[in-house]
Amino acid sequence: MKIKNLSVLAALLILTATMESFGQQVIPLYEGGIPNSIKTDNREHENSAHFITKVSQPTLTIYLPAAGSSNGTAVIVCPGGGYTMLNFNMEGDSVVRKLNSIGVTAFVLKYRLPDDSTMVDKSIGPLQDAQRAIMIVKTHAAEWNIDTTKVGIMGFSAGGHLAATAGTQFSRSYINNPSNISLRPSFMILVYPVISFTDSLTHKGSRAALIGTNASAAQVTFFSNEYQVTSETPPTFLIHAGDDRLVSVKNSIAFYLALQKNKVPAGIHIFPKGQHGFFMEPARSNWFEYCSKWLQENGWIKQNTAKQ
Repeated sequence: MKIKNLSVLAALLILTATMESFGQQVIPLYEGGIPNSIKTDNREHENSAHFITKVSQPTLTIYLPAAGSSNGTAVIVCPGGGYTMLNFNMEGDSVVRKLNSIGVTAFVLKYRLPDDSTMVDKSIGPLQDAQRAIMIVKTHAAEWNIDTTKVGIMGFSAGGHLAATAGTQFSRSYINNPSNISLRPSFMILVYPVISFTDSLTHKGSRAALIGTNASAAQVTFFSNEYQVTSETPPTFLIHAGDDRLVSVKNSIAFYLALQKNKVPAGIHIFPKGQHGFFMEPARSNWFEYCSKWLQENGWIKQNTAKQ
């Protein structure tokens, strides 16, 4: 019995040490009440593959790079899942490890998933959470060794739609912002993103989950991010696969063209193969290399940190 207890204790110590060395800490996104929320039981569920559903209590998970390796850049990561679930492993934990490896302080945003039973207006709940995450990172910049001019946002699939919405709708605060902190991301990285809610481009499941099946034309336009680009939109890097059958590559192309039209610095890489989620080569192995090079070329990370 003693040996068994010692083994359990040793395992717990190893797990704790691993988490501390990786710099992981989970914090609630809001202190006190969650805005735009309806009080309900917490029905959140995470399966064995780390897909999370029914999120009504948002959090921010902090991943600090190894001691002495931070370059002052931060990235808030928004996992995808069609606004009905969050792919917290492939588009969350595994991504921030890559970001940490190049000296970037990373954060995974567990944002609220649209639900009329938990939100007064489900369409703006995720955007509120993205804005709150930006505010938290900038407020704690000194504590986490972050340069407030280098706080970016990254999103995958529907999480890319959320990131793009945060990057085009920052001029209006959808949360309490008494210190008037800028909610503009410094840059965006959008990976196989849902960009548009127009009939010809959208991923219909994401649109239905966020704004419903009977949305007004005004709502469709508001959440079609290619129409919301201005000269103040942050520099953006887009990456997609041409054979994506779930979210058309035309989403990324439309956003890139809008950025070009408004003279916003932008980069784009389209893999010929990869499918949605980059399950296929060459996208599966190489996509992050292109992102890190773009960060390097734009001065957000140093050249000698852009290694995989």
